[in-house]
Amino acid sequence: MPSQASDKNAPPPLPAPLGVPVADSHTHLDMQSATVEETLAKAASVGVTTVVQVGCDVAGSRWAAETAAAYEAVHAAVALHPNEAPRIVHGDPDGWSRQGAREPGGDAALETALAEIDRLAALPHVKGVGETGLDFFRTGPEGKAAQEHSFRAHIEIAKRHGKTLVIHDREAHADVLRVLKEEGAPERTVFHCYSGDAAMAEVCARAGYFMSFAGNVTFKNAQPLRDALAVAPLDLVLVETDAPFLTPAPYRGRPNAPYLVPVTVRAMAAVKGIEEDALAAALAENTARAFDY
Repeated sequence: MPSQASDKNAPPPLPAPLGVPVADSHTHLDMQSATVEETLAKAASVGVTTVVQVGCDVAGSRWAAETAAAYEAVHAAVALHPNEAPRIVHGDPDGWSRQGAREPGGDAALETALAEIDRLAALPHVKGVGETGLDFFRTGPEGKAAQEHSFRAHIEIAKRHGKTLVIHDREAHADVLRVLKEEGAPERTVFHCYSGDAAMAEVCARAGYFMSFAGNVTFKNAQPLRDALAVAPLDLVLVETDAPFLTPAPYRGRPNAPYLVPVTVRAMAAVKGIEEDALAAALAENTARAFDY
């Protein structure tokens, strides 16, 4: 039997606790193997005391809202993931969450799903509308219209309910920024798993958008992300896991979870050239401000 150190399916070890508690600004507890209680306790033991649970489809968004209502340390964001909108329209049964079954497809089905996101966004434990946006990596040209329609609808929902907009932007930087400009961004907008370069970080900074960095900022080939982090204003920077995805180095490929946030925080502090505690204090304040809690 392989040891835990060599088993790529084994959870990475606990990092040293942070001296100043922080929040994981974007996680998917419903896609992780541990229970919510276990995940929150393990995270809190290393100084990650708050998480934002993000829905990717209707069922997952309902679960996020229910979980946030049940746990003081959890806040919710609800949405249809950019790749979910084309799936709904085309009736594709391959959904995101493990919480429920797919409904029949078509434009009417998309509108029904958006109406449910609208209902959930009004709940007090729901702090964000997202992750929404555009993803041209996994969705081809035939899905772009549905994605953009869904994105615009989520922007409107976020503004009407006074909630934070959480953006998924994959290989679609110019179009995401275009739609935000055309629709008018909400007061609080977060680029989850920031993936742009330093020039885009400066655009986001001028617009007052928060930039949330995940474990991929630690990857060897991620120098453009580190360059972006270096120029991003300290008061607009967040940290996240996007767990169970994007586990930071040196544990890339193994299961991610909120307790690994300190690994990314330490890497970010090195890039910013500031003390770990100073960065953690800024991250905690920024996340509370970004999600209005």
